[in-house]
Amino acid sequence: MAFSTPSDSLPELEASDVPAEFRREFLEDVALTDGFCTATLNDEYQRVVNMGEYAKRLHKKLASKSAGLPTKEPKRRPGEPLPGGVTDMQTMIKQGYDPIHAAYAFIQQLSAHFGEVVSHLPEMKAWPRTVEKAEDEYMPAGPPMSPLTSSYFWMWALYDFRIGKSADTLALCQIAANDVILMNPHQLDACKKLAASRMGIYEHVGREGPHVRLRELITDDQFICHCPAGYVGRKGELWYVRLAPPLEPELATYWIAMTTPYVLIETSKADWLDFLKRAMVQFDGPNERTRLHRLLKHGPETHYWNEFVFKAYHHHQQDAVFLAGIPDVQASLPHAERV
Repeated sequence: MAFSTPSDSLPELEASDVPAEFRREFLEDVALTDGFCTATLNDEYQRVVNMGEYAKRLHKKLASKSAGLPTKEPKRRPGEPLPGGVTDMQTMIKQGYDPIHAAYAFIQQLSAHFGEVVSHLPEMKAWPRTVEKAEDEYMPAGPPMSPLTSSYFWMWALYDFRIGKSADTLALCQIAANDVILMNPHQLDACKKLAASRMGIYEHVGREGPHVRLRELITDDQFICHCPAGYVGRKGELWYVRLAPPLEPELATYWIAMTTPYVLIETSKADWLDFLKRAMVQFDGPNERTRLHRLLKHGPETHYWNEFVFKAYHHHQQDAVFLAGIPDVQASLPHAERV
């Protein structure tokens, strides 16, 4: 399976704009060794990752094959791809990526490369089987070929899709195997944050310099965001987008919109609040925040949100995709089957 990063137009930045220590720690290649550890998500999400069936079996297989694997990055010329065709962070910054976005995009590539490698193992056959079928079904290349952008689809495949009947995602398997693949602490932290991230429904509440201020429906949490796609929108819009938190608060305090914004049109804030409240009822959890997270990250079934994006497509422009309708009101979706 191929992996591609968004090619949106970004402001030009030099690698020298980023502290050397920050660049160095993210550019260190993944080392390999053996042993065992239990991974935990960052404290911000206060959630422990308990290895499920797939993570345990994969960890056992990887640990059994780890003896003699290289522990250092192979020599390469500056700018040459890392193993698996991964583009390093410094190169992405020179290409115009925001430094924090470049760090996340680098980790996303590592997750995709990890998925490509382990997908050939019998322990993980359920992951590529479902993802490849979904790739054929939804053709996630972005409009006009498909409403599903590559950034949206691969974030779902790597960080949200639960394998088989377990709670394991590909990223949680990657985190659980880190005593074998040895991402450095900064890489591991970013991977945990992506693993805990999800799509959300946000109201655009204004601008803050070059950034957009978004307020989430239900929680009322506010976020100052950098949108790599370049879309800044206008106050009052509703966005369906995935946000990733700041990595280095002393460097930048803004969040990153990891997907091209889906702008929700022909529906009101009240429509979406009503939907979220009735849809959350079917999810267990001690509070609204937990139930909202489970609804938006996993949905009632595997392809719930993929189907919504596919059926709700209205139109697009270079930096945004526009969706109409409410997920559980089929008559409101432009491309839903009419009974």
